[in-house]
Amino acid sequence: MKRLWLLFSQTVTVLLAGYFVIGTLKPEWLAGRPTRGGLVATVEAPAPSTGVAPAGSFRLAAQKSSAAVVSINTSKAARNRPRSNDPWFNFFFGDQGNEPQVGLGSGVIVSASGYILTNNHVVESADDIEVILNDSRHARAKVIGTDPDSDLAVLKIDLERLPVIVLGNSDTLQVGDQVLAIGNPFGVGQTVTGGIVSALGRNQLGINTFENFIQTDAAINPGNSGGALVDTNGHLLGINTAIYSRSGGSMGIGFAIPVSTAKLVMDGIVKDGQVTRGWIGVEPNELSPELAETFGVKAETGVIITGVMQNGPAAQAGIRPGDVINRVANKPVGNVSDLLGAVAALRPGAPASVSLLRREQKLELAVTPGVRPRPRRRSP
Repeated sequence: MKRLWLLFSQTVTVLLAGYFVIGTLKPEWLAGRPTRGGLVATVEAPAPSTGVAPAGSFRLAAQKSSAAVVSINTSKAARNRPRSNDPWFNFFFGDQGNEPQVGLGSGVIVSASGYILTNNHVVESADDIEVILNDSRHARAKVIGTDPDSDLAVLKIDLERLPVIVLGNSDTLQVGDQVLAIGNPFGVGQTVTGGIVSALGRNQLGINTFENFIQTDAAINPGNSGGALVDTNGHLLGINTAIYSRSGGSMGIGFAIPVSTAKLVMDGIVKDGQVTRGWIGVEPNELSPELAETFGVKAETGVIITGVMQNGPAAQAGIRPGDVINRVANKPVGNVSDLLGAVAALRPGAPASVSLLRREQKLELAVTPGVRPRPRRRSP
């Protein structure tokens, strides 16, 4: 009996020792599967089902909209200066820049016929415009029309089987809604960033004449201009336009033109070659206690008129300096941006009602707006 017990003890000891040696030197033998290259054995997650995005992912929205976002490369020929080769001229005034100028931006395909929305500042003064699709196709673009007042432009390319983005409804946006910004920042290639709607109706920023921006904290950088701001369904909500930055890069404050505005501008450009807006010929200012006291008016809301163009539509209707306009065509007016937008929306030649306060007297005048003059071309 003792001999059997001794034999059993020795056998168990040998087996345990062998298990310890194998577990230390060749653990993969015990795991039941070999490893390649002597790496530690790992356990891998099963591959996800095709087409199913993980919870909380914006993969499908990005895939749906990215195909319709393009990169735009522009070039402008060098200007010939008569004295550019004069060494004394260059010594005193420096090199005046005779090299060709190049630019970079983004755009959004909004029609299967090849129409592209982008920013006016992306293509302004360009001699050559090249559009690069997400599938690497290239095409030369033609400028159909521009609208410097809203900083929008419409291009057209001639290619088949173009991806088209779905237009969303920017009027239903609320602060806190999730959005994605798509473009080609710094020329690194198409990039998708995410964030929320930080504010709505931003104006008085000095960027455009007509401002009604969507503010977002989705990262927007140089090269993103003209790109798409989309919702979580991949529908277009705005055209990325500008950023607030002290460094030149994103600081979490970006601005996009609502798609509702962009569509109106595009329809006008495609139909008439330009955007036709109403104009009444006044110089408006924000209502302040100082201006109210100067003109002797008792008003708490509205826009005070400090100048009226002679023989303009407003002057012919009887509007005078010192009048405070508070409604245009039954739309309330609270600031200069409201007044510009309300007047621009008027149809030239069709009388519209304007409610105002003159000192302590309330007046209702009929103004027949004219066509807003085209802005002067900015100097290079």
